[in-house]
Amino acid sequence: MNIDTKILETVETMPEFLKIELLHYAEYLMANYQSDVIIEKPSLRKRRSGILQGTFTLPLSDDFDESLEDFQEYM
Repeated sequence: MNIDTKILETVETMPEFLKIELLHYAEYLMANYQSDVIIEKPSLRKRRSGILQGTFTLPLSDDFDESLEDFQEYM
């Protein structure tokens, strides 16, 4: 049994005042669903590598690549 048939069978057994409420709710859902669904197109702009090159430098000391004194005994 598909969903449409199940909905129709359920609606047929409802009293009139519930059918009116169901109609109002269905109209509400359709109105809100249509306004909320917006298909976004993917951006055509491509990311560029190196755009921030040279704008950020770390304050590294001159002996940055030297081994630490704490590890001298292991070397």
